[in-house]
Amino acid sequence: MSNEEPEPEPLTKQDFEALARFRFGIRRYLRFSEETVRQHGLTPQHYQLLLALKGFPGREWAVVSELAERLQLRHHSVVELINRAQKQDLVRRTPHPGDARSVRVELTDNGQQILGRLSALHRDELLRLGSTLALPTWDEV
Repeated sequence: MSNEEPEPEPLTKQDFEALARFRFGIRRYLRFSEETVRQHGLTPQHYQLLLALKGFPGREWAVVSELAERLQLRHHSVVELINRAQKQDLVRRTPHPGDARSVRVELTDNGQQILGRLSALHRDELLRLGSTLALPTWDEV
């Protein structure tokens, strides 16, 4: 038995166009996001942190290891990001009642307000992008 993957089906011109359109949409959205958050005094990483906290499934807080997974960053990088966000009054640390070894990270009122404003702008941009950001579709190969 071989460990080699089967050769993928070749792509058509339409497949390449769909991939290129999707990649263009992603890049356009990310550029919009980076510029918008910087105009509001945040870094893109801070916006991602705030969004990860507010969007965490089932609750309004997360611990560092969960944020590291959501942001796809290393633990120590997330700690530094939280430190900087805390200095800007965007997040706060609170004791974790169920685990004395960890802390909860949650949004401050200031962080909530900034995130709400920025996320509304992001939603509106996604609506403007429309089909540019639609996932490419392929028939089963």
